[in-house]
Amino acid sequence: MGNQVERKQLKADLMLPWVIVGMMLTMLAAYIIICHTLGEQLQQPLPEAQRVLLRTVFYVIAIVTFPLTNLIRHIQLRLNQTMPCSAATPGNIAKSRYLVTVIISMSLIEVVGIFGLIMFVFGDGFNTLYILTGLSALGLFLYRPKVDEYSEIIEAISAQNHE
Repeated sequence: MGNQVERKQLKADLMLPWVIVGMMLTMLAAYIIICHTLGEQLQQPLPEAQRVLLRTVFYVIAIVTFPLTNLIRHIQLRLNQTMPCSAATPGNIAKSRYLVTVIISMSLIEVVGIFGLIMFVFGDGFNTLYILTGLSALGLFLYRPKVDEYSEIIEAISAQNHE
């Protein structure tokens, strides 16, 4: 019974990180809606050769962004657990540290969706917009807030305070 109450509290603590994920998803949906409604009015086509080069660069950056975000997130999670802290409540410290981790992860992944919007503005079709927006949505799913990660941070900070 106590474990269920604790798990509900952890989920409640993650409300703000989930709001951030929701805002990021809303922004991705807004990119698609804006491109569908304004369409050709937005587009400032570049010559084909420049567009292909820019698209290739954006795809390479998108491909590199995923493992880089995973590495940065892993480092942040370990730092969240091991950084010294004052004798304040572990929950508040863990909450703020984990929020920063989520914000950075979501921001890095959101950039991939912005690449799709940029390519659409530069004259690419909806296909590139959908691919890059879909990759960004996948990244938001992969790096979403997780109760297990958050609870590990709380446990590590609590253990630190008891030493």
